[in-house]
Amino acid sequence: QVQLVESGGGLVQAGGSLRLSCAAPRSRLSNNVMVWYRQAPGKQREFVAVISSGGIIREADSVKGCLTISRDNGKSTVYLQMNSLKPEDTAVYFCNYFNGGLHGSPFGSWGQGTQVTVSS
Repeated sequence: QVQLVESGGGLVQAGGSLRLSCAAPRSRLSNNVMVWYRQAPGKQREFVAVISSGGIIREADSVKGCLTISRDNGKSTVYLQMNSLKPEDTAVYFCNYFNGGLHGSPFGSWGQGTQVTVSS
């Protein structure tokens, strides 16, 4: 299975913005629900947002208004726009395929993720 490749992370000050990208094989992404998760130091991986193949979105309550998922099937890429970042957003961010609709679960191998560090 070809891995998903996350990018776009970095070090940013509180209140700043980042846009994360997740590149996937074209044949896989366009027909799949895609999801972003994150894992903060010492914590379990947690759900951030999911997007259907047609662009319907579900976001975790903790990120509504700050983190927005989108996709460009033509570019075979899923994005996570992160605004008004807070130190508690510091984590490694992962994307994956999602099975079972918007309330399903991730499947497939996890990639390396991309590190986001927000300084206060």
